[in-house]
Amino acid sequence: MEIFSLYFLLLIFSIFLYFYFLFIHSKSSKNTKNGFRIYPLLGTLPDFLRNRHRFLEWTTGVLAGCHSNTSTFLRPGKVHGVITASPQIVEHMLKTNFENYPKGLRFRTLLEDFLGRGIFNTDGEFWKIQRKTASYEFNTKSLRNFALENVTMELQTRLIPILENAAKNERILDFQDILERFAFDNICKVAFNVDPGCLIGDATSGGEFMQAFEDAATLSSGRFMYAFPGLYKIKKFLNLGSEKKLQNSIATVHEFADKIIRSRMEERAEKTYEDLLSRFIGNGENSPEFLRDIVISFILAGRDTTSSALSWFFWLLSSRSDIEENILMELEIIRRKNRKAIGDTYNFDELREMNYLQAAISEAMRLYPPVPVDTKACKEDDILPDGTFIGKDWFISYNTYAMGRMENIWEKDCCEYKPERWLENGICKQESPFKFPVFHAGPRQCLGKDMAYIQMKSVAASILERFGIDVLLEKGKCPEHLLSLTLRMKGGLPVKVKERIV
Repeated sequence: MEIFSLYFLLLIFSIFLYFYFLFIHSKSSKNTKNGFRIYPLLGTLPDFLRNRHRFLEWTTGVLAGCHSNTSTFLRPGKVHGVITASPQIVEHMLKTNFENYPKGLRFRTLLEDFLGRGIFNTDGEFWKIQRKTASYEFNTKSLRNFALENVTMELQTRLIPILENAAKNERILDFQDILERFAFDNICKVAFNVDPGCLIGDATSGGEFMQAFEDAATLSSGRFMYAFPGLYKIKKFLNLGSEKKLQNSIATVHEFADKIIRSRMEERAEKTYEDLLSRFIGNGENSPEFLRDIVISFILAGRDTTSSALSWFFWLLSSRSDIEENILMELEIIRRKNRKAIGDTYNFDELREMNYLQAAISEAMRLYPPVPVDTKACKEDDILPDGTFIGKDWFISYNTYAMGRMENIWEKDCCEYKPERWLENGICKQESPFKFPVFHAGPRQCLGKDMAYIQMKSVAASILERFGIDVLLEKGKCPEHLLSLTLRMKGGLPVKVKERIV
């Protein structure tokens, strides 16, 4: 065993030396091509290793000082690309020259074990088929009603009673964990019409599924941050460390999903369901593995994004009582107008009237986007709108987190939490998706955008009108980021809740 360990360490060290000298060689080469400037971002290998744990802050600072907020990203192993915070370049890659910027082989390979061939991990015709089906289903009134009914039931029978009990007993809650469990139960109902029961604590296999899903998402995203891109393949082959845990987590997720899919396919002639799985089963052309990949992708999108957005929203709100008062005032006006009491269910029209609340949530996502960085591949050499060269097989990433902190996009108060920037005559305006690409943009824009806002506003309104949220973190100090496939708070969001005196 000791000999094996020694050989393994020597192998890793040899790989390190190989890529290090490859990197030094790349740094000494010309950094222009065909007369177009290539802006270096990564100074040295130690610089990347030193900053990868704070990748968002590091790249934000670098991009703020770069020409057109865009720079070349060089890593060992000939991993070259462009990272940008420019709305013009985002529009170019996501819309104008869409066909030249697919997900690409690197992205698909790194996430294939977890997401398979689901809609978020495919390109070309395979993506178009899924997109067409999903687009039709997301525009149906029945799915919209089904989703809102699930949110309302989960709020009334689980989340609100949990908060009432915590307020009564002065118990500290991890609000991020509560919101993630709420979102997980809800999206599983929409995706599978299965209730894992994670929020109320009676989950058995459902709780194991949620934990495995979270581990799989975090460990899969970690593959992007390896100093040496191919190292994860060695760990996977040898079944070591994080790769061993990742494969175990994926196996648990697949087992849970496969069991539900088999059961649903067997009974499809006898029962009718409104969930996404049943809608994709309906045409009878999709294999169980393909159905699993589709559903896992939608669970990832529905669970992690809304819970991330609401966690950061409640943290930001904890230090801005003026904004909280404005939200409460808006809710009171809507209740009076519609003759409703606190605790009554809000319908679609009433939720759409919550313009200030939507502005406050949008502003939270501007500063803390649920998906802070997104990456595409370049099929053929291209010149970006600012004149930057990008080569074939390079990657290109847009940093949504950095974009929210650029003065040339959001003016000098860009780092301030200011919902009013979204309002025109009291109506929450729609910003350009290339300036605010939180829901992506172009042909791949998020299909669940409207549904996500409805769900988030329903949750936020129901909580805020009943409870005051006291965040138990040092005031003015931002929680440390936990960068997974979505932006989470390391250590959670500890809070105490108090029932409001009406």
